[in-house]
Amino acid sequence: MEKGYGIARVGVSLPSGLLSRFDEIIRGRGYSSRSEGVRDAIRAYITEYEQMEREAGEKIGIITYLYDHDQRGLGDELIDVRHRFRDVILSVHKHLSETDCFDTVIVKGEAEKIKDLAGEIMSLKGVNRVLVSISKTASEMKTTAMEMIRIK
Repeated sequence: MEKGYGIARVGVSLPSGLLSRFDEIIRGRGYSSRSEGVRDAIRAYITEYEQMEREAGEKIGIITYLYDHDQRGLGDELIDVRHRFRDVILSVHKHLSETDCFDTVIVKGEAEKIKDLAGEIMSLKGVNRVLVSISKTASEMKTTAMEMIRIK
């Protein structure tokens, strides 16, 4: 148990296939219980979220996501989101199957705007997985390198 925290029981509804896959993974990794695996997954999610929240300034990055093409209205919603953020993105779309699609969105702009875009995509029903990678711009990297040279 983590210091300062009691244990709370929660109920979560999950698709059976997702739960089966999670159980396979936690067994393979040697967890003694599903609860341990869930706690670690939540900690990893919190760490990823907190790291993303610290990003600021002009950035470049990639947002990738998988989604169900047959989810009613989702295609139109994704187009609307991309149009609202057209100043920061270039997108590539790939059909993986009759129902599954994969989009890669290349982004450049203020970190807050990139995070807002990723958040909007994540919140849409039918979007199954979103990965976000944000990096410094070339000019930021040059500035950091020059600062390191000055420090020496």
